Amino acid sequence: MKRLLLLLLLALALIVGLHDADAAGAAPELKFDSLSQVAIQDQSRKKPLTTFTREATLQLTGRTSVLLEDEHRTLSADAFILTLWLNSEGWDEKPLLLVDYLPLRKALGLPAEKKRFTYRELAGNAALQTLLADGGRMKPTLNPAGGNDGAPRLQKAAEDVAARLHLFEAIATGRAFTLLPSPPHAENGAWHVLTDIVSLYPKETCLDVLLPFRDFVDAWKGGKQKELDDASVRLARSLRSLNPAAYPTSAKLSLEAAYLRLHPWRWAWICYGAAVLAFLLTARWFPQGGYRAGWALALAGFACQLFGFVCRILIAGRPPVTNMYESIIWVSFAVVLFALILEAVHRSRVFLAAGTPLAVLALMAVDFQPLAFDASIQPLTPVLRNNFWLAIHVMTITLSYGAFALAMALGHVTLFRSLRGKLALKNDAITLYVYRALQIGVLLLAAGTILGGVWANYSWGRFWDWDPKETWALITLLGYLAVLHGRIAKWWGDFGLAVGAIVGFLSVVMAWYGVNFVLGKGLHSYGFGTGGTTWAVIYAVIEIAFVAVVLRQRKKA
Repeated sequence: MKRLLLLLLLALALIVGLHDADAAGAAPELKFDSLSQVAIQDQSRKKPLTTFTREATLQLTGRTSVLLEDEHRTLSADAFILTLWLNSEGWDEKPLLLVDYLPLRKALGLPAEKKRFTYRELAGNAALQTLLADGGRMKPTLNPAGGNDGAPRLQKAAEDVAARLHLFEAIATGRAFTLLPSPPHAENGAWHVLTDIVSLYPKETCLDVLLPFRDFVDAWKGGKQKELDDASVRLARSLRSLNPAAYPTSAKLSLEAAYLRLHPWRWAWICYGAAVLAFLLTARWFPQGGYRAGWALALAGFACQLFGFVCRILIAGRPPVTNMYESIIWVSFAVVLFALILEAVHRSRVFLAAGTPLAVLALMAVDFQPLAFDASIQPLTPVLRNNFWLAIHVMTITLSYGAFALAMALGHVTLFRSLRGKLALKNDAITLYVYRALQIGVLLLAAGTILGGVWANYSWGRFWDWDPKETWALITLLGYLAVLHGRIAKWWGDFGLAVGAIVGFLSVVMAWYGVNFVLGKGLHSYGFGTGGTTWAVIYAVIEIAFVAVVLRQRKKA
């Protein structure tokens, strides 16, 4: 009898949001910050529920909030996901799910001018099901040995849409909300949905969880902020008490919530952008004051990045260089780090003036393209689960990219000076700075490549296998060695060194981006992605054209 009462209570708590839908929709939007202390196990990681709502909203819609055009209002990620869970009726008819790849929209017979569609439109699309079925048959043929499947862009886009449909279903049915920790002595550490509590825990424990959850749903339905916060705190406390050892600490959950709320990377590029303006706008009329202001702003941006890295390391328990998003913010950090060090030594103004714009562009790219650069903290693939080698090899390689990027920026300064006739024939200070940055990059890249071979031998049983990533790392290293050697051997002078710094960075782009996003093959499959090829080609064409124009002008002179 008690078991039946518990089940009825739980059922009441779960469906109470389905009633009075109009009242719930009309209620003022609530703030769900208190839910950050409620943890969820998602994709093998325990995170605040508010982190899950943000990531799920971004994956479903491509945005971090939801615009309801028919209702002329915007829902936060928290409000959207909780409403989809607790009051899912009618949401399958709202155009929310993103289909951002135009060829896929055409293949599915969808309007080309729209990017978001209803669940019903996509779930019942026969062309999508055919495309997914064809892709499933192709995968063993494309890659019988495993690793990256080599699927074309259209197939990958279809799989992304299928993942959005699956996530929508999991949220609407409640399957996504694995809030219940496994019992302390359970063999499987997987968490469960709240409806499993009666079969997993003693009856007297169940009410401690179900009552706060019922109160939370009531407060959400009634738009009562204070009651919702109180119920959230009690729910978090009761869930943690079920298995304290398996539950994230309150401090760790608070840290992750603060990290997402403060946006350290956004503040970093804002500070760096202000530093760029300080350096450029005061160069003639207020050089000393502008220089000090630029230094202060660059240090402020650097501190924001440092705070962001500390947060990600403490949250993830690993170095933050396991995907393209993390490597971009790390390389931008490296650019500013080397610029600060060299600026402190030489006091030339040019290092920070050249380096901070690169950091701005890199950080803005990941900030404004959240779908292309996934900012979520994901568990490591098995081959990366060695923090020592991850820190030594990957961080060293990407540090070298930062040095090469700074050299490339200084190379542009040199060529612009050449166009204006201000480049000295010999011993130009800026070309000396290019040389120093290239030396730092070559040292780090050589060390990182060798250490990568040691790690490969440790992980895969061989030092070198001509994997595309390995091959392009070697090409990049040999290319930069040729640039440095050519200057020492007097094959070219300072001008040629600057050209080599710019052209050589194209090999970095190929090794860093091209192997992962264009080739998409090899054992380094944990960094693969799609998109952005057009922009990479445009960048390469612009750089080659710029160098060609400068060379032509130099010959005329």
